[in-house]
Amino acid sequence: MELSNSRKKELRAIGHNLNPVVMIAEKGLTETIDKEIERALEDHELIKIKININDPAIRKQFAEQICQQHRAALVQAIGKMALICRQAKKPNAKLSNLLRPA
Repeated sequence: MELSNSRKKELRAIGHNLNPVVMIAEKGLTETIDKEIERALEDHELIKIKININDPAIRKQFAEQICQQHRAALVQAIGKMALICRQAKKPNAKLSNLLRPA
């Protein structure tokens, strides 16, 4: 999923006020975390993930791996936070961060 710079800017503005819905620690990407990321992407479409690992290279690797596994786009990665987006097959206006009014 590729995003234009203007679309990334819009998504960053929406994502600014979001809280992380998934937190990844030293155990890394477990099956449970993968399921939770999948559920969150399907429900919310735009999610923030906290990758609570000190090494920036490993954080970047995790963010890229998550996007590849879940067919999502990395909107932004700053520090320990990653903002990722994937359009849902059947978006729910009550849950989607993309469809809710600002």
